[in-house]
Amino acid sequence: MKRTTPLAPADGLIALAFAAAYVALLLATAGDLGYARDEGFYFHAASRYGAWFQALIEAPRAALDPAIVDAAWSVNHEHPGLIKSLFALSNLLLQKRLGLFDMEGTSYRFPAMVLSGAGVALVYLWGTQARDRLAGASAAVLFAMLPRYFYHAHLACFDAPIVTVWALCAYAYWRSLREGGALWPVLTGITFGLALDTKHNSWFLPIVCVTHAVALELRERIVAHPSRAEAALEAEAAPANAPAAAPEPPRGARRSVAALAAMATIGPLVFYALWPWIWREPLPRLREYASFHLNHDYYNMEFLGRNYWTPPMPRAYAPVMTAATVPVVTLCLFVAGLCAAARERLLYPLARAAARLAPASGRPALAAARALAARLRPPSHDPGGTALLWFLAIAAVYGAWLSPSTPIFGGTKHWMTAYPFIALFAGAAFSAAVRRARVGLRALLLARRGAGAPSGVAARGAQGAALARAARGPLVPALLGAAVIAAPIAETLHAHPWALSSYTPLVGGAPGGASLGLNRSFWGYTTGAVVDYLNEHVPPRGTVYIHDTAGQAWDMLLRDGRLRKDIRGVGAVADADFALYHHEKHMLGQAYQAWVAFGTTSPDHVAGLDGVPVILVYRNHRAR
Repeated sequence: MKRTTPLAPADGLIALAFAAAYVALLLATAGDLGYARDEGFYFHAASRYGAWFQALIEAPRAALDPAIVDAAWSVNHEHPGLIKSLFALSNLLLQKRLGLFDMEGTSYRFPAMVLSGAGVALVYLWGTQARDRLAGASAAVLFAMLPRYFYHAHLACFDAPIVTVWALCAYAYWRSLREGGALWPVLTGITFGLALDTKHNSWFLPIVCVTHAVALELRERIVAHPSRAEAALEAEAAPANAPAAAPEPPRGARRSVAALAAMATIGPLVFYALWPWIWREPLPRLREYASFHLNHDYYNMEFLGRNYWTPPMPRAYAPVMTAATVPVVTLCLFVAGLCAAARERLLYPLARAAARLAPASGRPALAAARALAARLRPPSHDPGGTALLWFLAIAAVYGAWLSPSTPIFGGTKHWMTAYPFIALFAGAAFSAAVRRARVGLRALLLARRGAGAPSGVAARGAQGAALARAARGPLVPALLGAAVIAAPIAETLHAHPWALSSYTPLVGGAPGGASLGLNRSFWGYTTGAVVDYLNEHVPPRGTVYIHDTAGQAWDMLLRDGRLRKDIRGVGAVADADFALYHHEKHMLGQAYQAWVAFGTTSPDHVAGLDGVPVILVYRNHRAR
């Protein structure tokens, strides 16, 4: 179903409500979530950027001195500066000046939370505009309730923000194709620049958009411009009462040129303007940035019981981990939506392409294709190539993991930019299911009316009225919607704050994932789950070996007041009264060190999800 009218004002309010509700949920659930290792690095970088912003306000000329700029922005320059700048400004303005948050760490996390909420709102708006309001709402909920995405949406990192900015650029490109004019191409260029300054996942956007533009041009050449001979052959093969197919106006492919041109010109300018590190010597520094990510170090990751740290990486990693971590109902609806879109959008162009070969060939198969093309009705006009764009956005991202040299150390976060589009297909399938259910109820109503008899007329009339109300009213979408979203909501909230340890029932949940040898956790963030134990049991001025937790992340727990100020983190087991062990297959040696140093193999405290140990705390009884 294609929506031809603009979004209603109510849609903007609904989208705002989705965003606000999601941000509120993220804030409410942030208090028991520890800080990931990478967050610690970004806290440090953001504090340096914040000092530069403060200097820029107080002494602009001095702050813009190249040496001063480089001194501040050289910190963590292997990643662009936009999101870290937002972390810095949030801490500077919302925390240090206004004191809005109970914990300083939340002030750094807040921009990513807001962008994550904006991503949920965007999925609603896109689904509503491309399909209908029911599709948009269901897609937004299914996207928001992805356990791994929900975890990343809390963090002062780039993985959730790039999901939103990536989808926003694709949306602006799509609007450029649908509406023409100058506004949306310009917005496409701006959002592409923002994506470039967010994370290197943005490099996939031109691949998607160029491929999409080429595919639209091919489709228009195949579908919209039949030759005279072909038209005559189709008229001869078509039934006498078959409706004439109106030629599709070739607008989408032409409009894509403006959007792509804006991406190529405006995008780099926005990228350059918002990243002070590349203001001086831009080409050498951009080469260094690209080289860092194109030749990234390989870190360890467990998959199906084996530890991978050098190529070749398993090609099945991305699809298996997606199946194991995305709620099953979301995956099923996605597959249904994708298949429905393929049937609607691919069958007719493929049949027509084959029919063009039929006059020059006597092959029966091509002759049959010509006859099929004559009988098929073309799909409704869609200048934005919506389903194709959604599919390419998924395929391009997952395609990178077909290479055995692509690192897998980050788990699902590396392909999260595909998740909004998976949710959009799922939302479209849900909307179609509701329509079918309503049609089924109407058919049942008609059947009962046709089988009516004089006896029991009043009872049958009441039943018929109830069926009619159900077919028209909100009962059907409400019941089906509750059935669809119940499991994703339950899985997501149950997994918190252990989302990186959670797996879907398809693989047996967290215990099944552990038994299969799927990674239980990384980044050392689960320290946040044992702070109450440490506060209670660590003696005054006691020491804790912090293992995989970054020093800056540990310091933030102290600054937040979640850990006692006198508890000291140390970098060696032998120097510690307590030792943390974040379970990963390649880190078993850390547990062995604690056994030797403390003279015990038994942890004093174990925390995890559904009986699966994720973080263990060893106590040094020899120290006291």
